[in-house]
Amino acid sequence: MVTQVRLPVPNQTYLGSAQTLQLTLPDLKDQVVKNNLNPTWKPFKIPLQSLCGGDLEKSIKVDCYDYDDDGSHDLIGSFETTMKRLQEASQTSPAEFECINSKKKQKKKGYKNSGIVSVKFCQVVKEYTFLDYIMGGCQINFTVAIDFTGSNGDPRSPQSLHYISPQGVNEYLSAIWSVGNVIQDYDSDKMFPAFGFGAQIPPSWQVSHEFPLNFNSSNPFCAGVVGVVEAYRACLPQVKLYGPTNFSPIINHVACFAKQALQQTTASQYFVLLIITDGVITDMDETRNAIVNASRLPMSIIIVGVGAADFSAMEFLDGDDGRLRSLSGEAAMRDIVQFVPFRQFQNAPPEALAKSVLAEIPAQLVDFFCTMKLNPPNPSPAPNAAGTA
Repeated sequence: MVTQVRLPVPNQTYLGSAQTLQLTLPDLKDQVVKNNLNPTWKPFKIPLQSLCGGDLEKSIKVDCYDYDDDGSHDLIGSFETTMKRLQEASQTSPAEFECINSKKKQKKKGYKNSGIVSVKFCQVVKEYTFLDYIMGGCQINFTVAIDFTGSNGDPRSPQSLHYISPQGVNEYLSAIWSVGNVIQDYDSDKMFPAFGFGAQIPPSWQVSHEFPLNFNSSNPFCAGVVGVVEAYRACLPQVKLYGPTNFSPIINHVACFAKQALQQTTASQYFVLLIITDGVITDMDETRNAIVNASRLPMSIIIVGVGAADFSAMEFLDGDDGRLRSLSGEAAMRDIVQFVPFRQFQNAPPEALAKSVLAEIPAQLVDFFCTMKLNPPNPSPAPNAAGTA
């Protein structure tokens, strides 16, 4: 079976015959070189499994076309090769292939070829998955931040989002359990820093926007999700809900540790901040700046909105509809915020919320480490048939 690749037709799936594999190459428009009899194509990537099924000896057919705006692209010629041949040739000198047009060869005496295609470089690169990073020793550091602002209502009132029912639950606790029980499986020591923000705290009763739930600044860690729940329950009656609702201090707090992790030479540390809030936010400009800065760090932010408030500000921070920008107009390097309104999952099983909340974390982690060209601390050996050509 021969795999067929067509160059350089834009906006089109590369098709072979009924017995060939089907390929779609990225950035096809960039592969078209117009008005040039000696074109140089930009490098592009093809999943090796799709190209040759992992068989480096498998024949690959390449068709080269003359591009026409009306779509009636004319075949210039074709050649066949293998991944092994391409790799061996690139180690010494460019691999050159005669582009043969079979119809012209039949009609024209003395026909040699329709041009030479020179492949200057070909490399099989291992692209790691989220599981590769986790199994290879990447540590996810999970931090919880809970909104203790006055807009949540008096915790003693059943109308308050912080009111703990006779069954021992509220929306904050449900969110902690649902998300924490999943993400703790990726944290080897299961020790989570847990903070509150927007409350007056003892003994001075000043408003704090990043106080440890256990009131121990030197050791804000809680043992697993159970520890976070216990710290929250113990903290709630000791603070006075106040305001304003500032996100930027806790984001910058976690970002400091993520920035230190930039010194790593492998993908050993990644930070996830879970903010549980009722949706009101006061320091939007500062929060935008903090998120844009954090987008350049090994860090993701999950925001779970509890209650029935207007969450338009949270959706804006999510950035799914466009790249988030700082107040000065600086764009985020990548989308690191995932917002989920808890009310959509009140009647759903806990794993449904966790699945939605954590949906973007794997891709965000992989995107960052790939961009920074950081491999897992203990990568598994790459088989000959793995990677991208």
